Amino acid sequence: MKQFKLEYTDAEIFNNKLEEFKTWCNSNNIFKMMFQVYSEVLETDTLDAVCSVIKRIFPGTLYMGCSTSGNIIDCQLSSVITVVCTVFEFESTQFSISQYDLTKDSIDNITASIVEETRTWSWVKAIEIFCTIPENSSTRFCDGLKDIRQDIQIFGGVACSDDITSDLSCVFSKGGEYSGRSIVIIFYGGDDFYVDSINVTGWKPLGRKFHVTKSDGCILQELDGIRAYDVYHKYLNIKNDENFFYNTLEFPLFYEHNDTTILRTPVASNADGSITMTSDMDIGSVVRISYGDPGTIIESIKEDSKKIYNFQPDLLHIFSCAARRTFWTSKEPTYEIYPFKDISPSSGFFSHGEFLRTKGNLNQHNVTLVIAGMREGNKDSKTLPFIQTGEKELSRIPLVSRLATFISVTSLELEEINKKLEYANDKLKTAAIIDGLTGLYNRKEIQTQIENKLSHIKSEKFSIAMFDIDNFKQVNDTYGHQEGDSVIIALANLLHNEQAGYADKFSAGRWGGEEFMLLLNNTDISAAALIADLIRQCFANTNFPEIRPQTISIGVTQAREEDSLDTLCTRVDTALYKAKKTGKNKVVVI
Repeated sequence: MKQFKLEYTDAEIFNNKLEEFKTWCNSNNIFKMMFQVYSEVLETDTLDAVCSVIKRIFPGTLYMGCSTSGNIIDCQLSSVITVVCTVFEFESTQFSISQYDLTKDSIDNITASIVEETRTWSWVKAIEIFCTIPENSSTRFCDGLKDIRQDIQIFGGVACSDDITSDLSCVFSKGGEYSGRSIVIIFYGGDDFYVDSINVTGWKPLGRKFHVTKSDGCILQELDGIRAYDVYHKYLNIKNDENFFYNTLEFPLFYEHNDTTILRTPVASNADGSITMTSDMDIGSVVRISYGDPGTIIESIKEDSKKIYNFQPDLLHIFSCAARRTFWTSKEPTYEIYPFKDISPSSGFFSHGEFLRTKGNLNQHNVTLVIAGMREGNKDSKTLPFIQTGEKELSRIPLVSRLATFISVTSLELEEINKKLEYANDKLKTAAIIDGLTGLYNRKEIQTQIENKLSHIKSEKFSIAMFDIDNFKQVNDTYGHQEGDSVIIALANLLHNEQAGYADKFSAGRWGGEEFMLLLNNTDISAAALIADLIRQCFANTNFPEIRPQTISIGVTQAREEDSLDTLCTRVDTALYKAKKTGKNKVVVI
């Protein structure tokens, strides 16, 4: 694959340049090619003039184009209208261009068509997307392409304009017309075609975590119950005015989605305090405000440029968010992509959003750099030493970057401290209601639960059962307190098991010493007696290696409307006393 660049200034000059290029192609037997037009100009007449020249001189050749916020050629800004010709050198390489009109067809039908094309064309290895700025979220489009074969790479960008706050954009192709509401897809593939792609953010999470507590598709309404705009206003002092978009460009939301880190920039703030985002924000998602860190960006670029270099591409297609161009204005808008300059020829544009498929999921990114490397044929057997370029004087990290790092680390430390405090508080709360030896509720808690049930006795019946281990003093005196504790724990485990299977039915607590109380919700006295007797039998069959089998006596009663806590507990205690006095190892009901 080879790349040739032409610039359009007027139709006559462009016509002459293209005629010269055709003569060269004919003399070198080059006939398989494709034109891509990148333009900061959106005027239909001008772009029609460009396309007319291409169609007249190369009538059978496919072409496409889109509007941009700046053209990228060989990692530098190019002229207002740039025409790139990609020449394919291998006979096996195939490509096709399709344009889908969003005013005539639904997203679901369009994605279904793209998926079907990949099923029909087994040669497809890569899909390149060029689309106009979506009226709504791009989530539906991305999700619609999930069924595309996993081995196919997908990448691309959202068309833009020189005014990044504008919704105006366009795409066009040989098979379609100039359109402000369309998607253009290029399919690449063949036995000797190879592709690899990466994305670079370099933005770092800044400050505390927020949970999306309210959203409606791409309308982000609340973070931790706070209006989304108020978060930006409180932490960054950004006002809800005509400059909101510009002021939030450097502070996108750091968002985990589809097992991938995505940056989401606000498109607009709304009167109700919500914020319109470029894609859906799922309720429950964790987000953090982020900040562009030059040092992190450059380190990421160094590593990723090595990966692309080792792929040995014939050419690169670059999609860089227009917000990144704004970020680097103090240096150069293409400052961060210089390390790719010596790898291979490149073309692309500054975009409104970037597409990349990772881990089988297509995502639209913001404030992100997406680079796709393409190659025909196998890699060269000889690999040259990697040459790093574009590392211009970043040994001194900007003060604001150091402050951002400090805030981020401090926030993480505070979060960790808060987690420990929450854990400690949970343990304290648990300790206040749980018996330390058995893990059952303590007497105070089980009493509270019985009192609560008594307050609803007219609408919900319940029963209680009091357990006492028979001859327990003799166990302690004969075998020691350690064995005595093992007997208590064995009975507690039986009651635990009852609760585990029927958490809404039973509630068990240690009443004191070797006594236990079981609260049985929605249970009459006959059912309660049956349950109590099953527990008695299970305990009698419990094996204690160091001592003989043990037994329990149980008193059971059902709560009555006139009962107080005292009368109810006195009655169940009387039933237990009667069980003890009449032979033990039995259930007595009153």
